[in-house]
Amino acid sequence: MLPCLTKRIFGVDCPGCGMQRSLLALFSGDFVTAFKMYPAIYAIVPLFIFLSLSSFSNLKISNKIIVFFTAASIVMILGNYILKFI
Repeated sequence: MLPCLTKRIFGVDCPGCGMQRSLLALFSGDFVTAFKMYPAIYAIVPLFIFLSLSSFSNLKISNKIIVFFTAASIVMILGNYILKFI
């Protein structure tokens, strides 16, 4: 796993801390652990899958789907980051 430079330099978790371990747990089939490590993984993975597939097809609602998954990712990342400090 790649080390977090923000945590190493400043001693504070960054908003992306836990994403690598969560993705590994998700690919291993451990969905609960993946959510506990980084809840936003369930919004980020579909976003990247849809972004990859939308380049091949042209759906009328693709912009709305992209905006939804992006907003969900941002809300979940910021929410998780704020809860780490509480």
